[in-house]
Amino acid sequence: MPYQDLRAFLTELKNAGELVEIARPVSPKYDIAKALAKTSAIQGPALLFAQTGTDFPLVAGVYGNRRLALMAFEATERTIHEKVLKGINNPIAPVDFKGTAPCQDVVLTGDAIDVTKLPVPIYSPRDGGPYITAGIVVSENPETGITDIGNYRFQVHGPKELGVFSAPNHRFGKNMAHAVVMGKELHGAVAIGVDPLTMFSCQVQSSDATNDWFVAGGLRSAPVELVKAVSNDLKVPAWAEIVIEFVVDTKTQKMEGPLGEYTGYYTPASPKPVARITAITHRRNAIFQGLLTGKPITENHVLKQIPFETSILRQLQAQFPTISDISINSSGGVQTYVVIAMKPRYEGEARQAILATMAGNLHPKWVIAVDPDIDIRNAAEVEWAQSFRVKPSQDVFVVDRTAAAPLDPYTDGGYSSSVGIDATKPFGEAFPEVSEVPGWKDFPLPELDAVTRK
Repeated sequence: MPYQDLRAFLTELKNAGELVEIARPVSPKYDIAKALAKTSAIQGPALLFAQTGTDFPLVAGVYGNRRLALMAFEATERTIHEKVLKGINNPIAPVDFKGTAPCQDVVLTGDAIDVTKLPVPIYSPRDGGPYITAGIVVSENPETGITDIGNYRFQVHGPKELGVFSAPNHRFGKNMAHAVVMGKELHGAVAIGVDPLTMFSCQVQSSDATNDWFVAGGLRSAPVELVKAVSNDLKVPAWAEIVIEFVVDTKTQKMEGPLGEYTGYYTPASPKPVARITAITHRRNAIFQGLLTGKPITENHVLKQIPFETSILRQLQAQFPTISDISINSSGGVQTYVVIAMKPRYEGEARQAILATMAGNLHPKWVIAVDPDIDIRNAAEVEWAQSFRVKPSQDVFVVDRTAAAPLDPYTDGGYSSSVGIDATKPFGEAFPEVSEVPGWKDFPLPELDAVTRK
């Protein structure tokens, strides 16, 4: 069974020694970010900050490394893509929660609204202010009514105001643009502290016609329980820790940013719409959730990686069935550096697969195709394939004026270029046999095990 809520997953992490409680006071202004950077650097455990100077504890680093991400999916490296593909291919409709939803144990409206009472961190020294980074935004296309849930950033401007940012090609950004054209208000909600697979479902690459609650249900193998928001008609996750309901004021803009983004660079401040908070609801003894973003690799990158890999793999395999795996490297921001494992069926197929990847939603700068014998998550093996299975003059090519990844700081007027590297063995030609020691992984060597366990 999937984890019902964030708390169930935190219990699992604690039992596995993957959640460390910080009992002493820690400030959300910078110190929490420093602690998260420290655990992130060693691919360490999640951290629960009990004393934040507010009424709410804060947990972060919940998906801070691939090990924790696999725990969330209850999967292994061998089973993860199959499990996620099964979920994407078998969507499950949401259901209405019966009774009073936990996320509405406490309801704050009117003068009681004050988002500054939450322990919202400042993550980087030059950030424009505190940022909500782990919330999932619920919104609807004002024309079709189709629900989108996505992970977007919100800057805290004041007790009842948030700064809004979404790239225009993302669905929340499109929903805001639709609302402006139609002269409608766009209502939304930020759900903070949801169950793991609902959180991961926000990163699945799907069409604008997809109702994301169905995707989340598929990944969970169980329907998401929803409840009507208190100040608008949207449905929100019943087991969320905190829900911030809002209406987007596109006529009023305030400076939003800078923020240390997934690229590892600050995005400059600029005028952006304001979200006016219409209600805050939360569970009793609610836990606020943070998420470190900035120079890779952080939790932001790990959260995207598995859903990105699986959904892009699904798209590519429909055209190139011998693609067996894909790695979208965290160090490339989970956007710009892609490695494909495939067995070409004909001369030039690897190049076609590379071009198809460049044309996808990620807009990568680097796409490398290798044979299935290469461990695509091992940089040394990929570099070995590039070194000895590539003739640069014929296997490396550049495609100019490709779309740039969102927030890429180095582009040519919004465009970029992409490099393809065909590091598969030459098709239909004899190639030297690999020289390696067979059976070494299973060879018993307790003397070495004793040393490595120390």
